This record gives sequence, C-alpha cells and structure tokens, in this order.
Amino acid sequence: MTVIRIEHVLALATAAALTTGCSSLGEELDRERDPARTATPEPAAPEPSSPADQTLPTIAPTAPSTPATTCPESGVRIAPGPVQGAMGLRAMTVTLTNCGTGTHELNGYPSVRVLDEDRDPYDIEVLKGTDAIHMAGTAPDPAPVTLKPGESARSGLTWRMMSPDTSTTYLEITPATGERPQTMETLDGPLDLTDTGQLGTSPWQKSD
Repeated sequence: MTVIRIEHVLALATAAALTTGCSSLGEELDRERDPARTATPEPAAPEPSSPADQTLPTIAPTAPSTPATTCPESGVRIAPGPVQGAMGLRAMTVTLTNCGTGTHELNGYPSVRVLDEDRDPYDIEVLKGTDAIHMAGTAPDPAPVTLKPGESARSGLTWRMMSPDTSTTYLEITPATGERPQTMETLDGPLDLTDTGQLGTSPWQKSD
C-alpha cells in the first residue's frame, strides 16, 4: 500500500494555487471569507473624461439696458424719487435734468399740483418752504442755478401722512414761471397727504 504523506498533499495544493495565478487565489480567499456571497462588490471608479467630453456651463446673455427717456421739447426732464418717511413725516426728491443742448436757468421753487387717478387736482395747499410742515425743518433760501447739458437740480417735497387710502396719484410740476408743466406718476403709489392738505417745497438746488 502506498502511503501519501500529508506534507506532500499540502505542497501539491500550494503549487496548484500558484500556477492558476494570483486572481484564482484571491477568489478562493473570498470564498473562504464569504461562502454565501452576501457582500456587495465595490463599483469600479469611473474613468476620467477627456477634455472634449466636459461641457462648460451656459451663461445667459445680458439683457440690453433700457434706453433713456426721450428729452421733452422744453429741454428738461423731471423725475420723482422714492418717498422717505418716519414718524408720519414724508419727503420726496424731484430731480430736473437738462437733457437739451443749451444751458437752463432756474431760480426759486417749482410749481406743484397733486392729481388723482383721473388727473384731476386735489385741494392741496402748496407752500414755498417747509416751515409750516411739522418736524420738516427749514428749507434753504432760493438761489440762481445754471444747468449745463447733462447737469441736474433737485427740489424737495415734504408733507405729513394722514390718510393711507388715497387714489392713484400723479404730480404735475412746472420748473419755473412760463415753462411747460410735466406730469408723472409717483414711484411709490399714492401720496398720503390729502387729509392734511399741505405740501411744502424747497427751492431748486444744483445736484452734486
């Protein structure tokens, strides 16, 4: 009877494992660790894409800017600013810009009318100065203003707030005596001054 020693069997098994390659040995070890194959294999790392496969983000084109408002025949353009308010006191700046080709002279206060949604005037007392408006302080004295093309001047409107339920309001502003008035809608909606009935104005001053 031929006797096979256990040392010879182990040596043969080891040689067979080596001849089948490292991958077979790895698989055999995996089977020993996880006979039921319950482990989930790790996904392979994605290969880096080539520069040609990379898509750059799309940038939306910038919308064209809104063109400036056309210049009236008078050569000046008037625009109201936003309403500032605190403790019932309201203030607004009106800006006049020389959009013509020659100089424009101002001296004194603008003429202002407050209009409703139908462009009919409210019964508002427009004052030269702001002393009568509580907490408004004193407006500067009038002084001559010369505007070159592109330059601006400003005037302040001040009032006390009483009624928040006012119809849509427009302002009609005449820069100086003998000049043509311009009508514009207020930026912040209705002016809440119809119950107080007074509007203070400051004289034109050259803008910085």
